Amino acid sequence: MRIGEVAALAGVTPRTVRHYHHLGLLPEPERLANGYRDYGLQHAVVLARIRRLTELGLALAEVRGVLADDAGRELVEVLEELDEDLARQQNAIAERRARLAELIGQAREGTLPAEGPVSPELAGLLGALAPSSSPMAAKDRGHLALMDTVLAPEDRERFFTALRPMSSDGEQLAKVQELYERLDELADADADDPRVGPLADEFAACMPDELRELIDGRPMPMDSGFGEAFLADFAPAQAAVVHRMVMALTEGRPR
Repeated sequence: MRIGEVAALAGVTPRTVRHYHHLGLLPEPERLANGYRDYGLQHAVVLARIRRLTELGLALAEVRGVLADDAGRELVEVLEELDEDLARQQNAIAERRARLAELIGQAREGTLPAEGPVSPELAGLLGALAPSSSPMAAKDRGHLALMDTVLAPEDRERFFTALRPMSSDGEQLAKVQELYERLDELADADADDPRVGPLADEFAACMPDELRELIDGRPMPMDSGFGEAFLADFAPAQAAVVHRMVMALTEGRPR
């Protein structure tokens, strides 16, 4: 048989057959006098088996191990591993569908945050915040959504748990909203504006004790690429407020 014939018989393409030759999965057949490969029925048998194994989800490297073991022990091990992997995928899919169902319900109820989808921890925090027209409040929500994405699950839970007391203190939330509005007023101010220091100190004083305990003594990468990009997202005076506040939280005093 020619390559197109054996490929069609096994339900694959000639290109696939050549690829299997290149990987060593399928032995090269003898060539006729005219240079064409001459495939036999056993080549089609091997091709069909490779196709069945790959359709089960086996990688080609795993298929090679199966084909190399005539006793079939390798096949049993590989199939068991594949079954375990599929079970993990099934559980992951079930968890994702449950999460999607929760988000769909929030969207229908009008409670899905504009930054969504976000974790349940952040959704609870954002849901407690009153709607605000403050540009700085909106920016801060975006930053929280970024942290929600980049933090490891255990760090994310600790971080938002530390912020949670703010969401249950109406007086504190009102104070933070006032501070956001004062921060908005610094949009066109210079970094050495006299309002920077007092505002930064008031922001730091509003942060929950749980947050202070979480970051106490931990170095904040304000001089790193992330820190520089973070501060560059603010106008000069606003960046000065944020930088001073972070230093106050990490060192226990403004700097």
